[in-house]
Amino acid sequence: QVHLVESGVGLVQAGGSLRLSCSSSGRTFSNYAMAWFRQAPGKEREFVAIISRSGLTTVYADAVKGRFTISRDNTKNTQQLQMSSLKPEDTAVYYCAAKEVWTYIYDDHRYDYWGQGTQVTVSS
Repeated sequence: QVHLVESGVGLVQAGGSLRLSCSSSGRTFSNYAMAWFRQAPGKEREFVAIISRSGLTTVYADAVKGRFTISRDNTKNTQQLQMSSLKPEDTAVYYCAAKEVWTYIYDDHRYDYWGQGTQVTVSS
């Protein structure tokens, strides 16, 4: 089992920045690719970004490319999502997720473990 806990609940104005963190406990953190998804009210959960086990490969959704940066620290069993130039449409509950195999990375049904989610609200 892997237990994921997000932190960084935030209310920020449009154009501002916010950093989310996800801490992991349980199985070896470096065995998992780590990702962020988000779910806005009335919408399906959507892929935001993913980072490979080594941290050398990252993939971003087009909607956040150039504004968000995903990173990880395998010595501290944590991953982060640095969000900048935030827009009201970034408002959502953000989820940390882990998967062992680098396949179907955009499909939330293919992830092995999930955090409880953290609210991000961007005001206009």
